[in-house]
Amino acid sequence: MHRLLAPFLLLAALLLLTGCGVDGDQAALCRKLIPAFEPGPFTVVDTTEMAGEEPAVRLSYRAGAETHWIACRFGGRFFDSRRHELVAAATDRMGWLTPMQFTMLRVWAGLPASRLGLPPESAGPPPGPRTDWAPLLFFLQQVINAATVACVYGLLALGYTLVYGILGQINLAMGELTMIGAMLTAMGAAALGMAGLGSLPLAVLGVFATVMAFTAVQGWTMDRLVFRRLRRTHTHTPLIAAVGLSIAYQEGMRLLHGARDWWPAPFLADRHELFSDGAFTVTALTSQAVILLMTGGLYALLWAVMQRTAYGRAHRACADDVAAAELVGVDVDRTVATTFAVGGALAAAAGAVIALYYGGVNFYTGYLVGFKALAAAVVGGIGSVPGAMLGGALLGLVETFWSAYFAIAYKDIVAFGLLTLFLIYRPDGLMGRSRGRGD
Repeated sequence: MHRLLAPFLLLAALLLLTGCGVDGDQAALCRKLIPAFEPGPFTVVDTTEMAGEEPAVRLSYRAGAETHWIACRFGGRFFDSRRHELVAAATDRMGWLTPMQFTMLRVWAGLPASRLGLPPESAGPPPGPRTDWAPLLFFLQQVINAATVACVYGLLALGYTLVYGILGQINLAMGELTMIGAMLTAMGAAALGMAGLGSLPLAVLGVFATVMAFTAVQGWTMDRLVFRRLRRTHTHTPLIAAVGLSIAYQEGMRLLHGARDWWPAPFLADRHELFSDGAFTVTALTSQAVILLMTGGLYALLWAVMQRTAYGRAHRACADDVAAAELVGVDVDRTVATTFAVGGALAAAAGAVIALYYGGVNFYTGYLVGFKALAAAVVGGIGSVPGAMLGGALLGLVETFWSAYFAIAYKDIVAFGLLTLFLIYRPDGLMGRSRGRGD
């Protein structure tokens, strides 16, 4: 009975944590307004939630020897789609800003219109009153947003699950192959922009193919120089070697290119309005459709390779029993090396999505993404190709919906909390199968 109640108790605890205290997103947005009133350096010393029907936060800060405060009022709380909409602001020196002053503050802040309460930039009519359809449309928007996140986790989870399926070992350096793919994609996009070819789909596709090929070679080299020599060890040496490779890739990229973020130009950033009720509009970018098609195409290609080619048959044989496969003539070394190459190419595809859709890639990009993709692979059933995509989709939905309806500061806790629950109550994942590595 206690084991059945444990997941619900954990979920209730997470919900209570979310509802306690100040909304971290609202406090962060309010903090961005302080430089409009305080040109010098300042230090925030206290953040409190103000009493009242409308959600509001108050930040006390110290500038020099003086202490001041700023208050921000928002359109909604944790469960409301308007929780990021700033509707009023006040300071200890000016009181609540007049409509004209507040409008000037909006222009100065330069934040997205949806976070400042401004109408969307379109030639259509102004938004009408709120309707009962707004929550449903907001829900649909989160599903669209989650699809892109799921593509990143799913592609990288495929890399993890292919290697684990054949070796029974987790390659923790896979996230760094995603980082390499993201950095190379950002550099390639910058080169296309300087050459005036950034708007040509074929040129961008060429960058994708080149980056995936390069990272596939990295995966093959990783196996050839490191993991092949450790294949028959029955200790944790391969896992330790993977951690060392991960650190080496991170530090190598940091020394070569520095610690700054790379922000490539947006790719196919045309925005399309899908549904609207006058109060909320569901939109999608062209790049989101391209990412979904690319991910679906790569998954279909991988499925065909695994089912209809000699490599796929060799991979399945090695996954069932490496020793028996070797006895019947399967070239295990070549099969494993090819698996590392395929996993590296899929990791690069995930990195390309991060670079061209999210931007802001650096030498540390693959670290947290790699662990989350590993969580997705475990949830779906590590070793199962369909399970990797299913786990990526589930983790993307959970993370996106939590960020939309709850405090975003807790989304990583929820992601790894989900992994913990599966490890406790379903260690083989949704589509995995139990087996011993000695079989």
